[in-house]
Amino acid sequence: MTELTIPPDADEERAAQLVEEHVEIGDVVEVTSKEWADDSQDFDIEGTVTGLEPGYLELDDQPVDEGSVRYDEIHTVTQVDSA
Repeated sequence: MTELTIPPDADEERAAQLVEEHVEIGDVVEVTSKEWADDSQDFDIEGTVTGLEPGYLELDDQPVDEGSVRYDEIHTVTQVDSA
């Protein structure tokens, strides 16, 4: 397992670049959200990378509001299993 932590000062474009360098289509990953002040917005999602889309990391063929994650919401990406 390898883990990528997005630097707090990274913008969406830089976060996307880092994620794309870290994972490949078919990898199983665990994604955790940025550390928000309001805990109700935190998330921890595991899924298979099915796309490196503009604006979001696609997991399990799901759209961004149904299981995939916007790059600017990612705190860490852990590669659980590689393709």
